[in-house]
Amino acid sequence: MLRRLIEPLARMAAYALPPRCAGCGVPVAADHRFCADCWRGLRFLGPPWCAACHVPFDHDRCEGAVCAPCAAKPPRHAGVRAAVAYGPVAGRLAVRLKHGGRIALAGTMARAMARLVPMDAPNALLVPVPLHRARLWRRGFNQAALIADALARATGLSHDPLLLERRRPTRLLRGLGRRARARTVQGAFLVPAERRMRVRGRAILLVDDVYTTGATAAACTRALLAAGAASVTILCWARVLPDEP
Repeated sequence: MLRRLIEPLARMAAYALPPRCAGCGVPVAADHRFCADCWRGLRFLGPPWCAACHVPFDHDRCEGAVCAPCAAKPPRHAGVRAAVAYGPVAGRLAVRLKHGGRIALAGTMARAMARLVPMDAPNALLVPVPLHRARLWRRGFNQAALIADALARATGLSHDPLLLERRRPTRLLRGLGRRARARTVQGAFLVPAERRMRVRGRAILLVDDVYTTGATAAACTRALLAAGAASVTILCWARVLPDEP
């Protein structure tokens, strides 16, 4: 009986408030979908890529091939798995989520990221890049934690939004160069002593919205490995590629 009453109301709501493109807001067929123009504006990433950092290659190379920067200095993390390359549409979603409060976009990003989750990793744990409590209080939410929660629901993996802490506030990294970013976040993250047992021996999947120079991810990786993590793989919505500004 209740279902018969609710269904007409749901149809009326869908008619009055149709699903909107996650990129530009025009009506589309279903939630978390993109219109044709925004879809063409997204560059989805995947193999072939560098075996170390997962930066995409323009052609398939031999198994285990690495890019020149990784050959010179291998990263401590186990790769950066980004759903899309950073660009106008991808950036628009990140800004609308982080600064516009469009929290439903976390689910849109997670749907695109889920295909890159390494499901064969034993004892994997999703951990979002944390915000300092002062910034969390001002913003009201942590966009990385929202994405990680959506990924946990999509994949069935464990999720711990409190495992990693940002122990001091840091200035915004926007506009800083690579070295300045690294200095800004150095030592900013830690795994509290009472939570280290949850980290030891586990494959950590570090979740964020955008990977730029990697300074934040590197600082988080150092803290997680120091706490005993077996490996740290970065999962993100968008990645600024080396040939992008």
